[in-house]
Amino acid sequence: MREILHRMLNHESLTREETHDILIGITKSEFPMEQITALLTGLQMRGVTVDELLGLRDGILETGVPVSLNCDRYIDIVGTGGDQKNTFNISTCSCFVVAGAGYKVAKHGNYAATSVSGASNIIEAHGVSFTDDIDRLNRSINESGVVYLHAQLFAKAMKFVGPIRRALAFPTCFNLLGPIVNPSQPKCQLLGVANLDQMRLYNHVYQKIGIDYGIVNSIDGYDEISLTGDFKVTTNRYERIFKPADLGFHQADPALLMGGRSAGDAMKIFDSILRDEALPAQKEVVIANAAFAIQVLEGNKDIEECVAIARESIESGNALKTLKKFIEVNAA
Repeated sequence: MREILHRMLNHESLTREETHDILIGITKSEFPMEQITALLTGLQMRGVTVDELLGLRDGILETGVPVSLNCDRYIDIVGTGGDQKNTFNISTCSCFVVAGAGYKVAKHGNYAATSVSGASNIIEAHGVSFTDDIDRLNRSINESGVVYLHAQLFAKAMKFVGPIRRALAFPTCFNLLGPIVNPSQPKCQLLGVANLDQMRLYNHVYQKIGIDYGIVNSIDGYDEISLTGDFKVTTNRYERIFKPADLGFHQADPALLMGGRSAGDAMKIFDSILRDEALPAQKEVVIANAAFAIQVLEGNKDIEECVAIARESIESGNALKTLKKFIEVNAA
């Protein structure tokens, strides 16, 4: 580690194998906390490279609990978080809309870090218990169309850096790992990022991983499609800036996307969307994110068709049925 730190001071990059080995060493308590802190600080100041991030990912997946789903094609819809917008659970709600349209979703998430309600908060609030039991996980995705993978049950390496991350007053490269360490390793993913630098980074990461992907960013700083203004989408097939009107939507008032002051407030919005009783802006933002996830899964469908599929999932009641079945299968 001393040699690694000297190289960092000389602005040298590390290889994928080196960061993999560092992660394994961290889980074996081979390095003093001070050295790990110095490493994370150096990476954050310089900016993590694609290979460095992939090496850490390799180590987390290797030391974690794998999830083998007996399902050929499914998607994860996730955001990097940290956009400080405190929106309701748009990505998680979109998962049930996508599943209600007949697709499979393996959602990987955790408790809130910077907002009122994270994915695990909203799932738990519905009376669901988290599990790493593979039979129950497979039953969930096959019977309801959705399986939820609570990150703390699977990414065992994260606990070794938890105290350091909490002590540092800034995000580290570990904040970037959450979206790419889904233990089921889906072949499709829709990722929301908070800025264009992250979009470029993940674009290269996904190309090396070799999956079908869509990366979205709202130009005004949301790590999802907010419809509060223009937004950019990068996929395996195209890169384009959209306006809400391009999809037939109105521009949204940011105040209508707020998650409220408590997890209970966020849950009310979440449920009202799936019951098709929400405000138009709330419903439309979920449809927009679900539509681009469907396009990642389908590949050759125009986004207008995907919007229609997502809208039908809500208005037919199928998205709500999916949520109810998911709760039934996973009840605490």
